[in-house]
Amino acid sequence: MRFESLPVDLIADILAELDLESLITISTLSRRLRDIVSDPSLNPWRRPILRVLHSGNYENSLKNLSVRSTVPRQNWIEILSLASPSFLIYEATLPNLKSEEWEECFNRRFLPGWRKWKKDGTWKRACLKLLHRVSHRTETLCTSDEAWTRYIVLNRNGSANELEISSRSFNPLVIFNEMKIQSNLAHLETRIRLVVEFADVRILAFGTLNRPRSILTVNPNAHMFLYPPGIGPGPDCLVDALRSYSVSSMSTLVEDHGVYPIHNSTPTHTYIPPLETYVRPLYPIPAPSHSNYPYYTPGGGDKRWLEESEIEEEGLRWVGGLMIVAQLVGPHTHDLSGDWLPLQDLDLVVGPGRNQYASFTWMDLWAIAPWMEDRITRKIQGPGLGI
Repeated sequence: MRFESLPVDLIADILAELDLESLITISTLSRRLRDIVSDPSLNPWRRPILRVLHSGNYENSLKNLSVRSTVPRQNWIEILSLASPSFLIYEATLPNLKSEEWEECFNRRFLPGWRKWKKDGTWKRACLKLLHRVSHRTETLCTSDEAWTRYIVLNRNGSANELEISSRSFNPLVIFNEMKIQSNLAHLETRIRLVVEFADVRILAFGTLNRPRSILTVNPNAHMFLYPPGIGPGPDCLVDALRSYSVSSMSTLVEDHGVYPIHNSTPTHTYIPPLETYVRPLYPIPAPSHSNYPYYTPGGGDKRWLEESEIEEEGLRWVGGLMIVAQLVGPHTHDLSGDWLPLQDLDLVVGPGRNQYASFTWMDLWAIAPWMEDRITRKIQGPGLGI
């Protein structure tokens, strides 16, 4: 039996195992092979393109792929969503896409809060503008395009604040240390967790762990945000967060707003765990290291559950406020920067490529953690108690 006499879907699967250069050569050998590789429904280009994008070593054949008529346009949506900004700006030949295709690229790549940069321009202009912005900010200390950086604090009473500070002086370690002092938690070590990573940013959470003498100091929303109810690091590991952190609606809690005044109050909101299953986010698309988010992603990049069993055994709980920020990902962000463990605590914020941040807003929080929208009792814009 000749190769070209096989069913077209089988031929497409075989061709998808080739590298890009070989697939380009194959597409010129016969009219039948050209028709197969050009068929958008078969699309044997997708797998080799994704392998190149995930490796980070972009082949020369990828740079000018847009000039080849045998490559379906849909592949460029993934390339524009996942490739590095410098490659797209300075090396790749970009295709002519429709406005709705550029909008799809924008939504898949950038946080929802970044839509403010589109203004009255086209989606293509917005995409290219943000790619230039990310590339510039990750290589310099310039903050002229975003004078104020926003971040979110989950308070232990169930509310949350969206706060902002000057981008020139934005240092999450300094901000969180001030929060610890105001909450009488300065004696506790700052714990930093990588929640999820995207093409241009990664979401970091700053908190403190302690053995609480009373449930009044526990922050149940911190646990819910980091470990979604019903999800664990393996198929046989379920996180019963509700039972571990359930609080009676008649209990008296202490309202903790980090650097703000605290007072006693009686909560009236009872959390009901979601009935629907979790959906992997598409807008934006997580990086390969967190491709299964919010589920656990094997490979070493997803360390949310790294210490969970140890934490539970030692009786540690998340206490005080949990601060959530968006850190820009640059060429050197993943370089090892010290003797500490990689991808956790100080390794995430100390070292080259780790000192530039972008705003993180309510829209971004709902995009990466939609289960928190019903869990947060009050959404407070700016400092204060929200009363």
